[in-house]
Amino acid sequence: MAEISAQMVKELRDKTGAGMGDCKKALVEAEGDLKQAIEILRKKGAASAAKRADRSAKEGIILAKTSADGKVAAIVEINCETDFVARNAEFEKFADTVINAIMDNNVSTIDEVMAISVGSDTVGGMYNEILAKFSENIAIRRFERFTSQGMFTEYIHAGSKLAVLVEVSAGNLSTNAKSHLRDVAMQIAAMKPDFISRNDVPQDVMGKEIEIYKQQAIDQGKNPDIAERIAQGRLDKFYQEQCLLEQVFVKDSNKTISNVVNEISGDYGSEVKVTKFRRYFLGEEI
Repeated sequence: MAEISAQMVKELRDKTGAGMGDCKKALVEAEGDLKQAIEILRKKGAASAAKRADRSAKEGIILAKTSADGKVAAIVEINCETDFVARNAEFEKFADTVINAIMDNNVSTIDEVMAISVGSDTVGGMYNEILAKFSENIAIRRFERFTSQGMFTEYIHAGSKLAVLVEVSAGNLSTNAKSHLRDVAMQIAAMKPDFISRNDVPQDVMGKEIEIYKQQAIDQGKNPDIAERIAQGRLDKFYQEQCLLEQVFVKDSNKTISNVVNEISGDYGSEVKVTKFRRYFLGEEI
């Protein structure tokens, strides 16, 4: 067997980022074969993942991306256990590879993402490699990929813990209109609407809100008829808080988001509608 030199260990560490001890063990097992040692470390990462699976992975990265024409968009959450790993350049590079792979391939499951070819490797192979570098539970938690007849824009909040995609019904927007659309994405990030408009609120959600408001009014001594009117008034407040188009614009309290979308329409020359949005916040319940 070839003697395992310090230089060989260093070379393997430089290529994989694994610990010195793990590199030396892999080289011993591979009898000095560097390529085989790399595979051993990658398999070790995959094998140890199951042991880490019950450990909390609440840190990580949220990324969103759109194609140059806005016709394709993707958003992804990749988790790890510590902020130290989340801010590591290798982890960030892996996350970037994942979202680019999703953008370039029509996939809908994590297994399909893992099977995507990236050069001579796969996302799954690179995942095993990242597991070998960090002794943490790392996982692609969720993702979505969209195509549009209009266009998407994205917003990633500083720190990559929160990201938004928003779609409108028109493409080929001017620079000014795109700026307004980015404002809408930032609004979604800041104010967390649940719906685009009041027409999108399910009947059961609306009914539950009315019942809560009526009961609150009755508990305050109001008779049922008055309580009903109070409930309807409070429902308008619910719409203003939870429906994107009715929210007060965070950058100008004299406007609603509906006004901002109207400005996009005026710039475009015909009506533009917000048709979809996604907001991912790191570690939120899903």
